[in-house]
Amino acid sequence: MNPLPPVGIDATPAIPPKDLALLMVVVVVWGLNFAAMKVAVAGMPPLMLGCLRFILAAFPAVLVFRRPAVPLRWFVLYGMTISVGQFAFLFSAIHVGMPSGLASLVLQSQVFFTMLFAAWWLKERWHIHQLAGLILAACGLVLIGSAHGLQMPLLGFALTVAAASMWAAGNIVTRALGRFGPMDQQAFVVWACLVPPVPFALLSYLIEGPQAISAALLDFQWLSFAALAYLAWAATLFGYGMWTRMLSRYPANRVAPFSLLVPLVGLSTGWAVFGEAMQPVHFVGGALLMAGLLLNVFGARLFTR
Repeated sequence: MNPLPPVGIDATPAIPPKDLALLMVVVVVWGLNFAAMKVAVAGMPPLMLGCLRFILAAFPAVLVFRRPAVPLRWFVLYGMTISVGQFAFLFSAIHVGMPSGLASLVLQSQVFFTMLFAAWWLKERWHIHQLAGLILAACGLVLIGSAHGLQMPLLGFALTVAAASMWAAGNIVTRALGRFGPMDQQAFVVWACLVPPVPFALLSYLIEGPQAISAALLDFQWLSFAALAYLAWAATLFGYGMWTRMLSRYPANRVAPFSLLVPLVGLSTGWAVFGEAMQPVHFVGGALLMAGLLLNVFGARLFTR
């Protein structure tokens, strides 16, 4: 059993303003992403949606981007974790009734999994402010999970947490890509999109069945295509391209907490577009999650002083 990683004061350089701005753009794109998911799963089965999303993300982009000089297994590891694993669970969670806004909030438990996986596999060091932020955010997640009911089914909550763990595993794969030196991260994401369509197609055929697939294709709507295009091009190609670039440059435990800002956009969109309401306990839990993020990002200065 591995001991807890050492705890100390963070003295690593801060992320420069330009990259901070790119991270904030990714936050907005991913926050709107959950509304697009809800629209998309209303028009097609979730596993079929995953297949179509990555087909659209891969083609014709693979004809434009040159394949990075990375061994094949790394494309497969990335595709099976951050793509197939995460979105098979997440699309299914929203399909069974998980509100899009709360899904955006619960999915940010990936930060906890990322920090744990990074300490275990990459031997990244935890710092005092990160440990304190982790405890705060974990308390918030527990509060949110305790309020499951008709508005948030327990199965939907569990599937979203499973999706978060797969996103975190993909973050570790992304961080490990730094060993191959400088590369075009956008090209890596594009070529990794070739991995998910086949597993998603097999899962859709076995679980959802050929009748559900054919019915969805025959009744395909323009609104569904618009949501699918957003998921493929904005959330996947742009969002994960930028996210991969940041993780390849900076420690995972410094980049991952920024995703905790995604629920601010996701919750606002869910309320404004779908009328999704939150209980008081959700607000308290969400506030603790946000406090954990702020402590992770800005706590080094506080503890240094």
